[in-house]
Amino acid sequence: MRNVIRIPHILLPIKDFAHWSVIACDQFTSDRSYWEKVARSVGNRPSSLHCILPEAYLGEEDEERIKSANESMYEAFTDRWLEKLNRGFVLTKRKTFYGVRKGIVAAIDLEAYSYKAGEENVIRSSEEVVPGRLPPRVALRRGAILEFPHAIVFYKDKKNKLISALEEEDLEELYNFNLMEGGGNIKGYFIPEDLAAVVAQSLHTRGDPCFAVADGNHSVAAAKAYWEELKGELSEREQRTHPARFTLVEFVNLYDDSVVFTPIHRIVKHVDKEAFCDYFQKAVKCRRVGDLLYPALAGGGAGVARADELIEAYLKANTGAVDYIHGEKQLKQLSEEENCVGVVLAEMEKDDFFEQLKGGKNFPKKTFSLGKAQDKRYYLEGREISYD
Repeated sequence: MRNVIRIPHILLPIKDFAHWSVIACDQFTSDRSYWEKVARSVGNRPSSLHCILPEAYLGEEDEERIKSANESMYEAFTDRWLEKLNRGFVLTKRKTFYGVRKGIVAAIDLEAYSYKAGEENVIRSSEEVVPGRLPPRVALRRGAILEFPHAIVFYKDKKNKLISALEEEDLEELYNFNLMEGGGNIKGYFIPEDLAAVVAQSLHTRGDPCFAVADGNHSVAAAKAYWEELKGELSEREQRTHPARFTLVEFVNLYDDSVVFTPIHRIVKHVDKEAFCDYFQKAVKCRRVGDLLYPALAGGGAGVARADELIEAYLKANTGAVDYIHGEKQLKQLSEEENCVGVVLAEMEKDDFFEQLKGGKNFPKKTFSLGKAQDKRYYLEGREISYD
């Protein structure tokens, strides 16, 4: 099997890691107060916040925000907010609600990745990619010289041999700090090039697919879409090494004890509560608690697809809208608002994950999340993606 992992020159902030690192742009989309609090905390300090486009603001001055983000990347690079490490990987240890999640930050070859249904490849998306969500992300990448990705890619190592071996190495500590807004502590250790080459080989396992993007599916899909757009302008030789052909991800073992699949629930808004609940309960056996519905659907793709099918059919025949909520507590709070109903979805088993992706399949969009919202990956490591 061709090795699809590359050993990059990783960029890290020179100092003030805590203000540099902000949570993934697709979090707290219904909670602007979170992003307003982050903005106040960051102020004018060097921060990845200035280099991203939080989805809570999508549709509002996107062009200006993207231009500003790209300018901030130039500023970060030219004003030496960042330092470039020697070629290598980064071993991360992130304290989350469920334990310490351990990962390996490395680059993947986008030529080996696919998100289209039915296409088999070494690296697969795990969830359905919505084409309409890609244009702002592609536009941001099109004008960018750097990337600060938030994608997590699963590999399979039931006995956790790889991380156990790395923890026996005497690795240089790169950072150790607490992430803002309840993100927990994170530590990073440098894996030098010679050892990284061994790690890259060890990551590969047999199976269809070998790797799966577990989180940040639209981020990786946008990187792929931009690469497909760009490579037509390059010679075959240039295509082999152009930095935009690759993207940074964090490899995490599916069987890491801290990896917990939490379902992404649905909040149905601007509907007649009783009418919607009556409709849903007639179609699927449900338990109702207040304005929360607990349908008797299996965790994973089939259950989510059925719930989405019913919601979509109802909204098509009536008024209303749907949003995707991480965490039952927040869902309950939102369901108590006027004309809102929450649909609570079930958790998926780990052994079902790769099995449900065989043959180029995807989970429906927003099927699961890795832990709680605050456990999502924060922007920290970066990489050059342009020769400009």
